[in-house]
Amino acid sequence: MKAIGFKQSLPITAAESFIAFETAVPTPSGYDLLVKISAISVNPVDFKIRQNAAKEEALDTPKVIGWDAVGTVEAVGEKTSKFKVGDQVYYAGDLTRSGSNAEYQLIDERIVGRKPNNLSDAEAAALPLTVLTAWESLFDRIKVNPETDRGKTVLIIAGAGGVGSIAIQIAKQVVGLTVIATASRPESQEWCRQLGADHVVNHYDLQNELEKIGHGQVDYILDFVNINAYWKMATEIIKPQGHIVTITGSSDPLDLSLLKTKSVSFSFEFMYTRSMFSTHDIDQQHKILNTVASFVEEGRLKTTLTTTLNGFTVENLKKAHEMQESGKTIGKTVIAF
Repeated sequence: MKAIGFKQSLPITAAESFIAFETAVPTPSGYDLLVKISAISVNPVDFKIRQNAAKEEALDTPKVIGWDAVGTVEAVGEKTSKFKVGDQVYYAGDLTRSGSNAEYQLIDERIVGRKPNNLSDAEAAALPLTVLTAWESLFDRIKVNPETDRGKTVLIIAGAGGVGSIAIQIAKQVVGLTVIATASRPESQEWCRQLGADHVVNHYDLQNELEKIGHGQVDYILDFVNINAYWKMATEIIKPQGHIVTITGSSDPLDLSLLKTKSVSFSFEFMYTRSMFSTHDIDQQHKILNTVASFVEEGRLKTTLTTTLNGFTVENLKKAHEMQESGKTIGKTVIAF
């Protein structure tokens, strides 16, 4: 099979920042599915790992990254029970295993969902990683309850990005929260509104913007860009007994004492925790992806695909990484095989 990887962490413009090569098609065992991939999407985690995984010395064999994928089950391991050969699936992968930048991949069925049947492969490939991140942020970290929390306010920092784009929809359509998204460019502001944001504010003057719309304080904050840049402000605008969630690492220690008098909760969300540590509830991701597939089919949620690159090539993978590194992409970029 064809795969695309890298031996060194090079600038994306370098000739060998990605290289195509041939390798054996793997054989599934245990809970694994062998999936023939038809589309993948690229996320910030992709370029961050490419930039850092082989900085010191070249690898002997190319490292294959990539996580979001859609494809068809070609073979199954002896412990599988959720899927059969021929099923169409989508998933966000496992950081500890070979990635989706290949024609075939092994993936644990417990972190795999059925592909929404009303979406194209490219449309479905845009969803898994961001869906799981947003869903876990709201339901596993904050533990929002659609029955009791409807109408509460959530501030989504980086609303037009991949995770923000689906978080707006889940917060609005599934939970019924009042959604405030940050975006600065006219096109990204309009994108957030189309997805269901009640308010869109400019992150360059966030506190004043929140005051203007009558929400000087919010119940929940979801940070999808840089918690250090917003930490002090976040502690000021969060309501007493509120909850702050971030998916970004903190380059400097966070002063959690700023949360004490308000009894505010703080959580990190890392979508790979369940697969990386084989947690007791690892199959929760299977359930989340299936639930979201049903919501998509019912029209409650929609794909966040904005750009499709056709062809599984080094050139397209480089272009997708360049777009992610720019920090200006709206929604999701997908490569259709």
